[in-house]
Amino acid sequence: MKFKVIFLFIALIAIFFSCQPNSEKKSSKRPNIVFIMSDDHAYKAISAYDDELIKTPHIDRIAKEGMLFTNASVTNSICAPSRAVILTGKHSHINGKIDNRSPFDTTNVTFPQLLKKAGYETAMFGKLHFGNNPKGFNEFKILPGQGDYYNPKFLTSEGDTTITGYVTDIITDLTLDWMEKRRDTTKPFLLMYLHKAPHRMWMPAERHYKQFTKKTYPLPETLFDDYASRGEASRTAEMAIFKHMLLQYDLKVPKSILDDLGIKEHLGAGGVNTLNETQKARWDKVYDPIAKEFKTNYPSFSDSTLTVWKYQRYLQDYLGTIAGVDENVGRLLDYLDEEKLSENTIVVYTSDQGFYLGEHGWFDKRFMYEESFKTPLLIKWPNVITPGTTEDEMVQNLDFAQTFLEVAGIIPPEDMQGESLVPLLKNEREKWDRDAVYYHYYEYPAEHAVKRHYGIATKEFKLMHFYYDVDEWELYDRENDPNEVNNVYADPNYAQVVNELKQKLKGLRIKYQDSDELSNQYIQIYKDNGWIE
Repeated sequence: MKFKVIFLFIALIAIFFSCQPNSEKKSSKRPNIVFIMSDDHAYKAISAYDDELIKTPHIDRIAKEGMLFTNASVTNSICAPSRAVILTGKHSHINGKIDNRSPFDTTNVTFPQLLKKAGYETAMFGKLHFGNNPKGFNEFKILPGQGDYYNPKFLTSEGDTTITGYVTDIITDLTLDWMEKRRDTTKPFLLMYLHKAPHRMWMPAERHYKQFTKKTYPLPETLFDDYASRGEASRTAEMAIFKHMLLQYDLKVPKSILDDLGIKEHLGAGGVNTLNETQKARWDKVYDPIAKEFKTNYPSFSDSTLTVWKYQRYLQDYLGTIAGVDENVGRLLDYLDEEKLSENTIVVYTSDQGFYLGEHGWFDKRFMYEESFKTPLLIKWPNVITPGTTEDEMVQNLDFAQTFLEVAGIIPPEDMQGESLVPLLKNEREKWDRDAVYYHYYEYPAEHAVKRHYGIATKEFKLMHFYYDVDEWELYDRENDPNEVNNVYADPNYAQVVNELKQKLKGLRIKYQDSDELSNQYIQIYKDNGWIE
């Protein structure tokens, strides 16, 4: 009997200690990473930031369960360069992808390559925007270039395929199919889930265009901005809703009606041409009456009433595409919950940059002004991030690579230029010392005619220098002028601020290895290619 008691005691001790290592192993298991990115998603079109335009309950879940960043920005507000910065953790002038024209240097080391090498299962689905064979992925299905909203073609390692349906739904279907059927469940995973929407030409799913084309939206304060205190760059940019938003390509007015009205435009129907017969019949049932009403009213439109009409049509379709993104983000979040994956998964939602929703009379992006410079960023990481946290530190898309490498226990390459967000995610703010961020835009002369410029932003101020065919500086007081309508660069009251920011900007350019000499090299590339004289 005594022997049995001793044996039982020893067995219990053995069981107890055998459980400890497993428990530690579980708690130290490398987290999965789900990186969700949309294209041109303005932060004001996420209700966690501002619920005036649209409700996005599924995207908002990430903020409710995690952290909402209110000072996240990009280094270069244009699609392909932003994605190159995210993948490499390097500014555009270092990774070489300065614009949508230049090729991506595939000798760049990307964070997915490093994660895969370290044992992560990696996959990418959706819009990459450059190249056809992204490195570092066990599986990918990506859109060629911009891709189409309806019946999109996908590039894969096994050849091309076209799938009937709506692109946002399809990208999610492909993602969940990989998660369910081909993911190696013995490994942590990196999933890059990348949406085309809400990129121009803003084609919603049928279930949403039926709903959103009936909505009316409040006008932004600066819709009729006259750029009185700004320089030539704002006045010559070709992204005004009134002048440059197209009736057929953007707002779906058929060419037959434009012909009747004597209106000529340089682009055609765009993505509407990809609709099959059934889809087109359903589309026309909703959009034809809108176009016919436009034809009736057009002769009586003034410049301002035409601007308002265009703005309303623009937001109806733009926000309709976001409704599809939000629904599908919900599908993925639900799957993670149902499969008990959420507890050990970091989920990030962001956009490749911001976008103008009528502010300053504009659509598109490119400028360092707030609406295109600032990007949405929401992150959840259960048991690490305190749910419902708001963070106002200056963070950038430059920081993702080093963040993901740190959470995976990988030492980042020394030439990466970002800062890991982990101290902020863990509420270790004393380890975060950045107080300013750097920006540089290059694609000029080009579509939308936004001039080359670079600048510095702090929480309080933003200083920009426009160069190449102008030499103009602008300064904005971000706290007292959030709409950025008053350029105070020449105001004597801000002279000291200008001097301090110029010195700080000089330091950032040295830190990030940027210079006028390098800018001139990139200008020379445009000359060599015949893009400028």
